[in-house]
Amino acid sequence: MEVLPETEQIKGLARLAFTAKAPIDKLVIDLDTNLGPTAIAIDGQRLPATAFANPDGRLTIKLPRTYAAGEKLVATIAYGGTPHVAVNAPWDDGMVWSKTRDGRPWIASTSEGYGCDILWPCLDFPTGEPDKVMLHITVPKGLKAPANGVFKGMDTEADGRTTWNWEVRHPNTYAIALNIAPYEVIEGSYKSRFGNTIPMFYWYLPGEEAQAKALFAEFAPTLDFYEANIGPYPFGDEKVGVVETPHLGMEHQTINAYGNAYRKAPEGFDWLFQHEFGHEWFGNQMTAANWDDYWLHEGYEQYMQPAYGLWREGFARYATMMDKQRNQVLNLVPMVRDREVTEEEVYELDKGGPGQDIYNKGSWMLHTLRWLIGDKDFWEVTRLEVYGRTDPKPGNFAPRYGSTREYQGFVNKVTGKDYDWFFDVYLRRAALPELVEARSGDKLTLLWITPDNLPFPMPVEVMVGDRLTKVAMPDGTATIDAPADAHVVVDPYARVLKRSKAVEDYQRGLRKPS
Repeated sequence: MEVLPETEQIKGLARLAFTAKAPIDKLVIDLDTNLGPTAIAIDGQRLPATAFANPDGRLTIKLPRTYAAGEKLVATIAYGGTPHVAVNAPWDDGMVWSKTRDGRPWIASTSEGYGCDILWPCLDFPTGEPDKVMLHITVPKGLKAPANGVFKGMDTEADGRTTWNWEVRHPNTYAIALNIAPYEVIEGSYKSRFGNTIPMFYWYLPGEEAQAKALFAEFAPTLDFYEANIGPYPFGDEKVGVVETPHLGMEHQTINAYGNAYRKAPEGFDWLFQHEFGHEWFGNQMTAANWDDYWLHEGYEQYMQPAYGLWREGFARYATMMDKQRNQVLNLVPMVRDREVTEEEVYELDKGGPGQDIYNKGSWMLHTLRWLIGDKDFWEVTRLEVYGRTDPKPGNFAPRYGSTREYQGFVNKVTGKDYDWFFDVYLRRAALPELVEARSGDKLTLLWITPDNLPFPMPVEVMVGDRLTKVAMPDGTATIDAPADAHVVVDPYARVLKRSKAVEDYQRGLRKPS
């Protein structure tokens, strides 16, 4: 690709290698209509303009012959134009044409929502990951283009333009990104607890060295947290890469976008860096097979922030961070619908999606699951989901696809129990389970009320006086001794995600006009 800041255009040549899974006489590839194409060749044979059409962003190419199952072919696509501009990146996708403080180009792309086709011809679905991508990004003199994967050198043209060459394996479809500016870079290395040494890079704007060094100092301890609790950094033979962007952030594989302006937070670490970096495990190593499963990305990564707070400082920090998330759970629609959906049908409330619940409700569901099955089994399930195995080591795993049903199976396998009831209530119903309490004399009766009367044998802790008891509720109800004069607190440590009228009242207050 060549990036042309003066005209805010790109032009590119994509060579896409395919293997036919069944006999095919046409290719259907996603490419934004803003980008052409201008010419196409199949296995070096240029096609007439009548052999391809792209009226709606679904580039359909009539092949010169039928390819049998197992045959390989290479499509060479010349394309370019004025790409979609992101009005409010990263929530709106496309190119961000910005300027540094001294007026030089500062450019970035995001494509999680609208899709990879706003930048390059691709298969715009989570399972469309290519085995390997080689990137050659040409930029004007004086600019740099850090990108995904391993740096393969730079070529310099006679007029001063430079081409930055990169190679990345198994990239997430929306993880291929452009980042262009007069960057400076901090480099270092991390000696992993798994024995390998991982190169680390942070590209930042000139004049920010002090803040950049402070952020870079967070790389190693954050990496150690993830490796200690989940397993090896998935791309240790490539790099840990972060680049400063003119938008908030995105989990672009091995080149995470960072635009949090070095803002400090009370938890003592940069939440934006930690969140996007964690997507290397939940998103890039393990990619959801369907947008319907995206709580596996966002719910897990939302949970990993208070989990990091717990690891660093203890329970008070963890509880504070979890409480903030709890107040944002909306419960408008189920998080999972068990069917193929689009990105918009997940992220956008007006299209019937759960929206931010895949973050906050997903996080709280994992918080409850961790307490329910215990730390050992929780992290074992997590490793299975991320790596497909419980003994990951550098070199013995590859990026994989995950799904909700598979995750449930992992929970049942690791624990030896059937927890499908847990996921049916939390994922497949909108309303939260409600715990009803009734005291009569020296007895306390507890009852779970669930949507559609689904079974919910969730235990709960009860504090009677100064004695904490874990109460089993195999039939969704239980009665325990509680002296009439005793002070009783149910679920005193907020272990279980359940309906809270206090939170609902608080949320209603936020919606009222001032």
